[in-house]
Amino acid sequence: MTMQTLTAQISGVGKALPERRLTNADLEKMVDTSDEWITKRVGIKERRIAAEGEYTSHLGARAAADALAMAGVPASEVDLILVATSTPDTVYPSAACLIQKALGATRAGVLDISAACTGFIYGASLATGMIRSGLMRQVLVVAAEVNTSVVNWKDRDTCILFGDGAGAALFSAHDASDGRGVLALRLGGDGEYAPLLNLPNSGCRPFPDAPGRYIVMQGNEVFKQAVRNMAECGADVLAQAGLTAADVSLLIPHQANIRIIDAVATRLGVPPERVFVNIEKYGNTSAATIPIALCEAVEQGRLKPGDVLVIDAFGAGLTWGALALRWG
Repeated sequence: MTMQTLTAQISGVGKALPERRLTNADLEKMVDTSDEWITKRVGIKERRIAAEGEYTSHLGARAAADALAMAGVPASEVDLILVATSTPDTVYPSAACLIQKALGATRAGVLDISAACTGFIYGASLATGMIRSGLMRQVLVVAAEVNTSVVNWKDRDTCILFGDGAGAALFSAHDASDGRGVLALRLGGDGEYAPLLNLPNSGCRPFPDAPGRYIVMQGNEVFKQAVRNMAECGADVLAQAGLTAADVSLLIPHQANIRIIDAVATRLGVPPERVFVNIEKYGNTSAATIPIALCEAVEQGRLKPGDVLVIDAFGAGLTWGALALRWG
């Protein structure tokens, strides 16, 4: 291989989910809501809740270990660990440092990424750039969240949405001449819309009017921005790759709301049977939704060599991004 022919290809995936389930029926006893309303409006039936003492790094390390095992790559060969999370165990040491220790990936660089629900795509894009440059050959991208640590269980507009979990993918150097691997990517963001979705009191800036360190969201406005930007960047990566919606074997959108998923797929022209959805089982696990879904798609045989995969996400910041690849 030469530098000019390298691209990144996903060689292994993994996921980790807490055992505890919180159903819509459980939530009916906690806040003024109903299973019917939650199912119809957002498509969620249950979500996973981390156990006491089960933190982001624990979930991330389990998912990462599975990804390495699938790829058949020892931790000692990993060049870089990128962890997308909004709920790290601590600001420092980073979740990436803790996951590196758990894996024994002693020669890997370590970095946390703060891009909210778009974090996995940001990580995948950084991994692709490092590999295409020839600087690295094995980059582990992990997305892990314990969202329930920052959920206000008295706020029925947000507490119904979020769950905990982790997913991971190993991006490996690959000879691009066979047309497989990452084909195109796009990242975007706009801090002008920061007030639409934020986590007050999570840094050095005080928010005295906020009820605490809880997720705050203006749902209707977030919905509009999510649909518009996910559709635009999904279309953009297809155009970059010289592809159309007809070429897409599987679309994996961020699992935040079934109505967002349906609207984005419709705008892109991808039929429902080629859209992966698992939001009903896990809710919104933020950065982890896409790698968890990707792992399940592989487990279910939804991807075969040569298939075109598009992943597409949107999150606080605001941030958004998409990536197109041909499955190896």
